[in-house]
Formats: sequence, C-alpha cells, structure tokens
Amino acid sequence: MPLKLNSASGSITISAQDGTGNADITLPRSGIGSVSTLSDLGITATSAELNHTSGVTSAIQTQLDAKAATSSLSTVATSGAYSDLTGTPAIPTDFVSAASGGTFSGAVDVGGELIADSYNETYAAVTSSTNATTVNCEAGNAFSHTLTENTTFTFSNPPASGTAYTFSLELIQDASASGYTVTWPTVTWPSGTAPTLTATASGVDLFVFTTTDGGTTWRAMVAAQALA
Repeated sequence: MPLKLNSASGSITISAQDGTGNADITLPRSGIGSVSTLSDLGITATSAELNHTSGVTSAIQTQLDAKAATSSLSTVATSGAYSDLTGTPAIPTDFVSAASGGTFSGAVDVGGELIADSYNETYAAVTSSTNATTVNCEAGNAFSHTLTENTTFTFSNPPASGTAYTFSLELIQDASASGYTVTWPTVTWPSGTAPTLTATASGVDLFVFTTTDGGTTWRAMVAAQALA
C-alpha cells in the first residue's frame, strides 16, 4: 500500500495498492526539513520492499536497497562457524558458491548427522628446514614428506581437546637411499616402539596419527611400510 505525506497539512494518508504488498513513500519536494537518512523518516527495519519518488535523497534509497537485500538475514559471519548466523537466514552466498564448485573458507559445525555422497581430504606436502619439519593440522588430513635430511617432526595446531583429529603421513626416502632418520614428537606407538624406517631408494612408509586431547597425546599406527 502507498504511504503518502501530504505537504500541505503534514498528515499521512495510507491507501491500498495492487495487492503486491509493496509500499511507496511519497515526500513533497519542499517544506519537510532535512531528510537524508532512514532515521529521519522514522524507519528502522522492514522486510517489505520500499520505494521512493522525487524529493527523497539517494542516501535514503541506498539504505532502503540494503534493507531489502538483507531483510531475511539477521547476522552473517564472514568467517567462523555457521552457528554465527542468527534468526532465520537465507543460505549465505559463500555456501551457494561452494555448492556450485567454489570454496567456503569458514568452519562449519553440523549438529546433526552428516551424509555425503563423496568425502575428500586436503593433501599437503611438507618440507624440512634446518632439520625440522612441521605438520600443520589445520592444513589438511593427508600429508607427505620426502626426506632430504635427518629431521625432527612437530605436529602443530590440532583441534581443542574433545574433538578427534586424525591424519596420515606418507614418508619417502630420497632417491639416493641416504637412510635419513626421523625424530618424532611424543607419540605412543604399538608396543611402545617407533618403527624402523624403510631405507631403500624412494622407499615409502605410511603412518597414521590421531589425538582427542588437543595434541597432548598422539597415538600412532603403521599403515604400511616398504611400499613400492
């Protein structure tokens, strides 16, 4: 329905429109003082479509357009968990993009059961520097490292205690069969003994590490050794 402020009397006239639910705000060209923002009109929030005619500044129209664009979305987090969305929001653009092949950069916390047709894990190759190699747990769940020197491993940024995290590590000897060695962080191995690495040229060993207490305890298993 149109909403009209009469310039002569200052009264407000409300009349029915075409049943679309739209509302027009019609203001006179003069005699109403300074009008430059929505607050000057007493408008705070609306989910209706609002339009204006001559006499309303472009600043008001910009704000009206913003209201219409976000009326179904209370709060949108640009990063962080999906629970940062409040109210009854529409699906954020990032999720729509991700569904069509894009990438969503935030964390997603699903309270119910998650069923997926296909599940993939991010893979990262890590390198050593000055006899040190870091596996950043936030970078993926599948890692590989080709030995170029004796190295000491560090596992960084596991999730907080109470969340299980598991990653695999493919360890590859160099092509010259140099027999480089590895020093592990505090890891619980089967029978309390770390495995002997394959020392042949380009020999591959595959290990799996898991923690549920924020990395205080890492449990390890040998998935395979001396892979071709």
